Amino acid sequence: MEQRAVEFISEEEYLAQERSSEEKYEYYGGEVFAMAGASEKHNLIVTNVLSELRSQLKKRPCRVYPSDMRLKIEATGLYTYPDVMVLCGEREFGDDNLDTLLNPDVIIEVLSDSTESYDRGKKFWNYRTLESLKAYVMISQNSRRMEKYSRNKDGSWTFTEADDDHPLIVLESIGCNLEIAEVYDKVEDT
Repeated sequence: MEQRAVEFISEEEYLAQERSSEEKYEYYGGEVFAMAGASEKHNLIVTNVLSELRSQLKKRPCRVYPSDMRLKIEATGLYTYPDVMVLCGEREFGDDNLDTLLNPDVIIEVLSDSTESYDRGKKFWNYRTLESLKAYVMISQNSRRMEKYSRNKDGSWTFTEADDDHPLIVLESIGCNLEIAEVYDKVEDT
């Protein structure tokens, strides 16, 4: 079987291509990876989360970003597009284009079958290198379950889970709550 050579590109080449592309790609270590499309459930959950957070953060110095906002993790060089990011405070961007955020307080990913192991593993490892990150939330689209990892003052992480029996995730760092009923509103078969 013939193997195809991988062509490595620079960050500058990636950003130039990304800014003119209709599709979104992750970038890591000189390689570019296509982002998968999202299911109806995934999109409904993301919309519900964005709506809830925007409503709770209204009139506060916080911003809620959907998956079109790119994130760069400077410590590892990963460029990616989290489903939802929240930033309270001063924004830091990768350059004057203001399209690559560097310092989110909260990152939320909706898990899919094809990305779950990556979101829980290598991606979370990359996210943990962000000094600004105070909470990482993973939301299942296959069951009514949310998981939150919160950074402690000593740098360790604490795990909290929400489901129908314990239906609330509290995002202390931004003063918001995510309730199971609101996150899964109109999401069938979960």
